Amino acid sequence: MSRFLLTVFIICIPVIPVISQSTEMTVEESYLQESIENMIIREQSRADSRDIKIAALVNIGSAMERGNKSEEIRQALEYMGLEGTVYRILNNGRLINNFPDVRRECAKYLGILGTAAAKDVLLKIAANDNEPLVIQEAIKSLGDIGIDDNGRTINTIGRIVQKFQNINPDNLLAFSAIVTIEKLGLQFGLNNQEIIQILLQIHEGPYLNVVKNRARLAMDKIQNARKEQQRR
Repeated sequence: MSRFLLTVFIICIPVIPVISQSTEMTVEESYLQESIENMIIREQSRADSRDIKIAALVNIGSAMERGNKSEEIRQALEYMGLEGTVYRILNNGRLINNFPDVRRECAKYLGILGTAAAKDVLLKIAANDNEPLVIQEAIKSLGDIGIDDNGRTINTIGRIVQKFQNINPDNLLAFSAIVTIEKLGLQFGLNNQEIIQILLQIHEGPYLNVVKNRARLAMDKIQNARKEQQRR
């Protein structure tokens, strides 16, 4: 019973710095604080309660502000970011761990994390989620990270745009796709024809004029950059 109460206590409390902020921490004290912080975040991220997961996200934000971008943080964000889509809990056939707002915040923090491993998690989130706001945040974060040396990110975004344009066109999702495609295209894909195809599809799709015009602008930027590259 005492072990159960200890677990409840751990997942419900916010992370409190172990050492007073008014004193300079030694390496050992800093490591101790980060270890305890990671343990609390891990327990909170795997709790059943949405509110406790929100507390985990608050603690993750605070930890990252202090420079804690550990593998444990990435794992917590991956678990919560895929909960309800890849990691599903059913009760009498009803999905009970579906928290789109949590997944969206996870996508945002993964973009701040900014690593290649975070990019891989974001691709999983974008490919498996059905909530436009979650996918929009994942696509935005992929642009913030700016890694696509194998073309997988652009390909994934293209498939998502096609899927939603066919069943549920979403202006915010399309706009995020344009901005990220433009960033990645200028850096990695000047010779990738798929980029122009995605942007053209949005430009000719059932979107607001502001979205279509932004797609046209992105196409012009990439085509002009391609011409400039060919002149060199």
